[in-house]
Amino acid sequence: MLIKSENTSAYQLDLVDITILQELQKNARLTLKELSQKANLSTTPVYERWRRLEQLGYIKHYVTVLDAEKLHQTFTVYCMVKLQRLDHATAVNFVNSVVNLPEVTECYNISGDYDYMLKIMVSNMKTYREFVLNVLGHIEAIGSVTSYFVMDEIKQSFEVPLM
Repeated sequence: MLIKSENTSAYQLDLVDITILQELQKNARLTLKELSQKANLSTTPVYERWRRLEQLGYIKHYVTVLDAEKLHQTFTVYCMVKLQRLDHATAVNFVNSVVNLPEVTECYNISGDYDYMLKIMVSNMKTYREFVLNVLGHIEAIGSVTSYFVMDEIKQSFEVPLM
């Protein structure tokens, strides 16, 4: 698998690199020793590969996945947004308005009938209603919103498919 890095130099991912990436996606808290065992190599070459994968940008950052239910943030909404008009200034205004809202956990520029799709996580319907009226409602770039409420989470994965 030939992948170009951001600095335009080619880097050839091999099976060891892919194994390292797969294992770290499953558990970013693996020790170097554990990762070396899974990659079937000694610690030094695994460490060097791990650092190279970070430096080349294959590994963006490490996160901890929290339990939304225990934190009472189980009301998940996919909010489809249509902008008032489609131009650069309106899009920039919208993105700048939503990028730092903690309730918006994901934001995608999409094609089709809507311009953006937001994943919003809050505690309940009342909190979502207040968010729409008092936060989204004040973003001038928004023309309309359509909300889809998640009834049950069937699959959630943060892994990028490899191979």
